[in-house]
Amino acid sequence: MYKQKCLLLFHRLVFGIKNKNQEETDFMNDTHEQIRIVQETVAGKEITFAHVIGGPAPIIYQKLGLNPSIDYTSNAIGIMNMTPPESAVIASDIAVKSGNVYLGFADRFTGSMIITGDIADVTAALNEVCQYFRDVMKYVVCEVTKR
Repeated sequence: MYKQKCLLLFHRLVFGIKNKNQEETDFMNDTHEQIRIVQETVAGKEITFAHVIGGPAPIIYQKLGLNPSIDYTSNAIGIMNMTPPESAVIASDIAVKSGNVYLGFADRFTGSMIITGDIADVTAALNEVCQYFRDVMKYVVCEVTKR
């Protein structure tokens, strides 16, 4: 029932129907009509999460596809996500220049970044990225969390 109500509301919004009761009757009787929903992301200027994983289990490195010869000796993983997704390129540059961290992954299409290193270096790198994006680029920035 909830799904039907959502579709009815969407249908009214798309087609500008004013008479709610009439539209519900027409829509419920017409089972051949299809509604196409297109989902788009709206580019905001935001770092949506920044987290440090201290002492991760080896399986996490493996499942993330990180380089065993470099990453497995690290004792922390830092992950970030941001919009617009191209911001990951800038964040990656800031992170690797801020200290002794290795860039494990950066994706300019999803806005994700993974870094590895000592826990202090990874934390400092994420804080440096967040500070730059907040103060210089005027992004909305989340708090760096750690576990």
